[in-house]
Amino acid sequence: MSWHNMATAINASLTQCLADDTQVVLLGQDIGKTGGVFRITQGLQNQFSEQRVIDTPISETLLGGMAIGMAIAGYRPIVEFQFMGFMYSALDHIISHASRIRNRTRGKLSCPLVYRTPFGPGVNAPEHHSESTEAMLCHTPGIRVVVPSTPFNAYHLLKQAVVSDDPVVFLEPTRLYRVRNEILNPPIPVFGKVQILLPGEDLTLITWGAMTLECLELATFYKQEFGLAIEVLDVSTLNPLDKEGLISSVRRTGRAVIVHEAMQQCGLGSEIYTLLCNELHDAGTIRRIGAKNIICPYYQNEKHYPPSKEEIMQLINEVLSHERTHF
Repeated sequence: MSWHNMATAINASLTQCLADDTQVVLLGQDIGKTGGVFRITQGLQNQFSEQRVIDTPISETLLGGMAIGMAIAGYRPIVEFQFMGFMYSALDHIISHASRIRNRTRGKLSCPLVYRTPFGPGVNAPEHHSESTEAMLCHTPGIRVVVPSTPFNAYHLLKQAVVSDDPVVFLEPTRLYRVRNEILNPPIPVFGKVQILLPGEDLTLITWGAMTLECLELATFYKQEFGLAIEVLDVSTLNPLDKEGLISSVRRTGRAVIVHEAMQQCGLGSEIYTLLCNELHDAGTIRRIGAKNIICPYYQNEKHYPPSKEEIMQLINEVLSHERTHF
């Protein structure tokens, strides 16, 4: 199966989920008649009715709590927040209740829901529309945090998120919605596991979301120009981390660069860096890079916020200059 882009892949996945299970319900602002801000849910209300694809009032707090009640009652709600920066008022519900219901009730209740939202910069949007605060969610036990990087992965990971009995935050890279970046003959992604998008043995590029496209392009460049085989590892599931998959790749290549578009300070890259250093006992051949430690600027300077290809290449070259570590 292939789709034109991530937007159409997610629409197809939602269509299949709604058709497969009558307990699946979509909730969100303008998702019905309008089809959502990015038209991800376009056509679904006409196909499945206003009872299954529900236009809600403008209240993220309502969305966060309503979905929890529906999930406990036996539904499988899928909530669309228009932007990641808009979901903060729902964090009390997500962190205090969705993540804890099973633990609080000693397993009597579960909370099978999905919170979907576009995230990250790159579409010339104003403040609160360019957030990449996934590390905050990854710090919360009980919530799965998933980020697709290709249309194929988005389709399959969303289907797996919907049938999961855990609450899932499904973060969709905004600037990949309309980009064709499909991998040839990809394996079906496994929920909770890293995915090797491009195999290699000289260095591992560890990334997720929108930065995956840059990393694939850089790996292709190093192969064509220098004959180097760089492995591109898509983390995909940020919480819980596939620690074994991360360690296995870097143990094999002997070098790693971790790349994400969220702020470098306290970003998830720091956790992965620490994990690799602790397990492999060598920090000399591992580096990390993220966005500047500032609020994402307005569109005139937005392109300077996430790591540039030149900055990533500088780290790659630095790591490649070291003798390969044999872990």
